[in-house]
Amino acid sequence: MNILVIGDFHIPSRAHDIPEPIKSSISKKKFDLVLCTGDLVDERVLNMLEEFGPVKRVVGNMDYVSGPRSIKVRIGNFDIGVFHGSGIYPRGNPQQLYSVAKQLNVEVLIHGHTHALSIQLFGDVLLLNPGSATGVWGGGPASLKPSFMILNITNNELIVKGYELVGQELREIVKKYVKTNKGIKEI
Repeated sequence: MNILVIGDFHIPSRAHDIPEPIKSSISKKKFDLVLCTGDLVDERVLNMLEEFGPVKRVVGNMDYVSGPRSIKVRIGNFDIGVFHGSGIYPRGNPQQLYSVAKQLNVEVLIHGHTHALSIQLFGDVLLLNPGSATGVWGGGPASLKPSFMILNITNNELIVKGYELVGQELREIVKKYVKTNKGIKEI
């Protein structure tokens, strides 16, 4: 499965739109699923995401649309949770996110709220943050680089591709993971 992971838009309150290099990159593909970490702010962003594929999303602390605070999906042999990340202090604290993953009973937790792309294996849980699709300030330390992720999942293998916009160029970070009977490990 080919999955777009994206969030923290803050459109129109902090940004007018997703930067064109990101928008044109993701609009060239059709995704099997779009996982969104919230902070859409406006329903028109949800309508735009639906053009890329079926959307599963959570609400963020700045959303004016209703929806769940967390979700769990099974893709391939992975149980994946999505949680915005508000209520975690300091923002992005891996130990607290690990606790959320255990409460949701997932091996992969996708979260947002920090506005910074991150890929981190913490214990037996893979923590993924697509950052902010628009690169806006998020109320705390943030990269200010627009970013998103694409996941490719086949049975027990997960390829994470993180993309950050630097100038007008998308820079790619690729990490590969496998699920074993002892948990997730990087390959």
